[in-house]
Amino acid sequence: MDMPRVLITGATGYFGGLLAPELLRRGLEVRCLVRDPRRATLPARAEVVRGDVLDEATLAPALDGIDVAYYLVHSMGAGGDGDFAARDRAGATAFGRAARAAGVPRVVYLGGLEGGKSEHLRSREEVARILTAAVPGTVHARAAMVIGAGSASFLILRHLVDRLPAMVCPRWIDTRTQPIATRDVVGALARLAERDAGGQGEVQLGGADVLSYRDMMRRYAAVAGRRAPLVVRVPVLTPRLSSYWLGLVTPVDTGVARPLVQGLSAEMLVRTPPPPGVNDDPLGFDDAVRQALDEVSG
Repeated sequence: MDMPRVLITGATGYFGGLLAPELLRRGLEVRCLVRDPRRATLPARAEVVRGDVLDEATLAPALDGIDVAYYLVHSMGAGGDGDFAARDRAGATAFGRAARAAGVPRVVYLGGLEGGKSEHLRSREEVARILTAAVPGTVHARAAMVIGAGSASFLILRHLVDRLPAMVCPRWIDTRTQPIATRDVVGALARLAERDAGGQGEVQLGGADVLSYRDMMRRYAAVAGRRAPLVVRVPVLTPRLSSYWLGLVTPVDTGVARPLVQGLSAEMLVRTPPPPGVNDDPLGFDDAVRQALDEVSG
């Protein structure tokens, strides 16, 4: 596909805000869908259109002439328990119908590597299924825990280590994951606009290291110049109680923390490597943390 014209939903969010300038740097035409253009801060060369994935009537003008549409909308944490799944379902359904009607050949959606018992990750898998049913060329980019300044998971990790000398943690403290740097996620998303996904309906994205949450706390502490906390593992600590505890010691809202904690019970590992050229030579955990801390301080 030569110089595709792309649409970014969630353009004012963490990943959308990083992806737009990266795509422009690569010479692509970028259109950003936002609910209120007056309040959006986006690159000057990006076309900005008003719209909302929950208002299907606003989507046709945004999708007109688009080759690749990025769906980066997630509602987790807004409203009460379970509300985010219903909103995400409604948004994906409306957007899928509009993209199909506009003849968009490819949608790129960013989700998680595993579902497990997490309502948050199950919801993301449901969104991917909805989008794929509407646009068969949908690519589900499935990422492990993201290490970056705007990642809620990294924010939790950082504040736990920075603030607590000791903590009581449930079994998920030793669950393995394959944390990935924001840089590598954004780079992979950008490449998926320019190349075919190798016939895969999904692309799995992970970093260079496989680590437990306990390992990540220790290594984060070393990189950040902190003392690693003493961790005591207990057999039972429910996601609800864990989320209340995290709400006390981190700035992450309980409505966001609870589904994230649920997701920590499942291993997030790349089982099928992505096509060559999509996520070659990803950063290791320590370098990803260094970049994230630079992002925080910058």
